[in-house]
Amino acid sequence: MSRVKAVIIGSGNIGTDLMIKMIKYPENMELVAVVGIDPDSEGLAMAKERGIATTYEGIEGLKKLDCYQDIGIAFDATSAYAHKLHDEALRADGIQVVDLTPAAIGPFTIPPVNMHANLDAQNVNMVTCGGQATIPMVAAVSQVGTVHYAEIVASVSSRSAGPGTRANIDEFTRTTARGIEEVGGAAKGKAIIILNPAEPPMIMRDTVFTLSEGAEEEDIRNSIQDMVKEVQKYVPGYRLKQEVQFERFGDNNPLKIPGLGEFRG
Repeated sequence: MSRVKAVIIGSGNIGTDLMIKMIKYPENMELVAVVGIDPDSEGLAMAKERGIATTYEGIEGLKKLDCYQDIGIAFDATSAYAHKLHDEALRADGIQVVDLTPAAIGPFTIPPVNMHANLDAQNVNMVTCGGQATIPMVAAVSQVGTVHYAEIVASVSSRSAGPGTRANIDEFTRTTARGIEEVGGAAKGKAIIILNPAEPPMIMRDTVFTLSEGAEEEDIRNSIQDMVKEVQKYVPGYRLKQEVQFERFGDNNPLKIPGLGEFRG
């Protein structure tokens, strides 16, 4: 079985990280090109050193490469604005697009929750990095109970956030919130991102809060643990930093959330 030929568009932090992973695990796809817009990009230099075709002329430069007609899948790691242009051009040429920006053109896709439903989509939207880390946890609670509200806080190293990520902060929060609702199953979702400048750089850490009912604590805990194992199948370093915590709200201790009202047991 021949491997699918792939291209990465975007030679910044996200694109370069993906390139390293695709080179390390070449079983299913062959990375044939990396595209950028900065001729001095470190990511393009790394690709050249490894014998991968490169261009700093963006999508138009990609179309000029000899390998373009053989490409079956494109990973777009640029920006939400640029992705809209890239998606139109690539799909017109029959190339499946995996959206690593918050553009949210295609269906929201979180692998352990709904990947198989979107395998044939021409544009697969991977939501956001924070969404990939947290929406499985919201979905785990939704599988055993009713989630009225879910809020996630994504804390990432400032050093890991390049120009594209910083330009997409607003899109990040909106797209992640939608993913919490549409894939996570929450009636209302909210996302917050924090760029932490601490040195040495911190490992990404996310906090998930859900307001739910209709499930026992043990059922929620077990569902979350099962979902963690599913994510670990493709992200070995994924783990719970601490045990799941619970707080109960009742008539004597109601919870008020602006826009949602008051919740009692």
